[in-house]
Parts: sequence; structure tokens; C-alpha cells
Amino acid sequence: MKHKHADLIKQWADGAQIQGKSEYVEWHDLRHPSWHKSWQYRIKPEPKPDMYKYVDVRAVRDGICQWTTCLPEEANLGLTFDGETGKLKSAEVMK
Repeated sequence: MKHKHADLIKQWADGAQIQGKSEYVEWHDLRHPSWHKSWQYRIKPEPKPDMYKYVDVRAVRDGICQWTTCLPEEANLGLTFDGETGKLKSAEVMK
């Protein structure tokens, strides 16, 4: 009878990074998985790359700003967003 996690065990033996999760623990890296039948296992997902957006921001009136997405050479602000969370990581004044 094939082991419940046989496919992942083979991938781990070939060098794949394995993550484990139990009912009480979130996904975490495992250096030496125990392959408990009640746990869930997976190949560690590749991190999503950061996202870069270039915008042109202008003050229009009474503190209201207008912005448009544009090419880097037309931008006055560059924004970097975390690829995993989507949260703003940094902003750079371009001009």
C-alpha cells in the first residue's frame, strides 16, 4: 500500500523544501519531516515577486490629488508593493 505522502517524500528526497501544517500549527518549513498521517504537507511555494507601479501624482485643488498609472519615464512617484501581502513597502520620488 502506497504511503499517504509518498509523492512528497520522493520530492523531499530529491531536494524539495517541504512545509507542514497540523490542526494547531500554520504552514512552516520542515528540515526533517516526520510524515505524520494527520498532518498536511506541501512543497514550499515560491515567493511572489514584488510589484512595481509608476504613477504621476498631481495636486488638483483643496488638497485633492489626482494620480494616473504611467511609464517609468513619465512618473513622479515609484511604488513598491510586497508580492505576498500587496502592502506598500516603499515609495520613491522620481522627479
